[in-house]
Amino acid sequence: MPHDRALVLFSGGQDSATCLAWALARYAHVETIGFDYGQRHRVELQCRTTFLQRLKGEFPAWGAKLGADHLLDLGLLGQVSDTALTADKAIEFEANGLPNTFVPGRNLVFFTFAAALAYRRGLTVLVGGMCETDYSGYPDCRDDTLKALQVTLGLGLATRMVIETPLMWIDKAATWRLTEQLGGEPLVRLVRDETHSCYVGDHTQQHAWGYGCGQCPACELRRKGWDGYVGA
Repeated sequence: MPHDRALVLFSGGQDSATCLAWALARYAHVETIGFDYGQRHRVELQCRTTFLQRLKGEFPAWGAKLGADHLLDLGLLGQVSDTALTADKAIEFEANGLPNTFVPGRNLVFFTFAAALAYRRGLTVLVGGMCETDYSGYPDCRDDTLKALQVTLGLGLATRMVIETPLMWIDKAATWRLTEQLGGEPLVRLVRDETHSCYVGDHTQQHAWGYGCGQCPACELRRKGWDGYVGA
């Protein structure tokens, strides 16, 4: 089976939006999947809908290749987690060195459900915005984790599944530059204005780099990346 049909894990955030554009530039048919897991920053689910609508309208060549969007209810993930992403609690570091925004198993669950959906729809490429260059230290974002998961999914489904992570080895400034390379200034503006990365879920305060509280780790990474991009 040719690997020309992809499913993008699209949360509504900057990284996954850039990965969606990356996939649309490479594959003949692209679908998207999102997850409602009781996240504190649920506003990202609204942003993903707006972003998809605008992407289709402003980039018609990509819109012609963009297929169905799927939103799965994974509320059980929130029920088994006690984190700052699934409960109203202060963001801080735990004794193990990880921030309490780490939702154990989240990406493992996401890719497993994505693979099951992809299998049914004849999609053999899974695209995610995971990165271990500028990131919060989540172990399920690491390249080794996802390579192992790719093997596991392929064996479990008896189908060759490919996991692509185009941002794995670049920082946030380079992610903005990739966005510009893919869609020029219009795509940069679209990602800046219509995506959400803030862990707190604040989509009321607008900054040069987009919306967010400006204080949480996700906002700090996004701000530093933007400053590096515009200052380059």
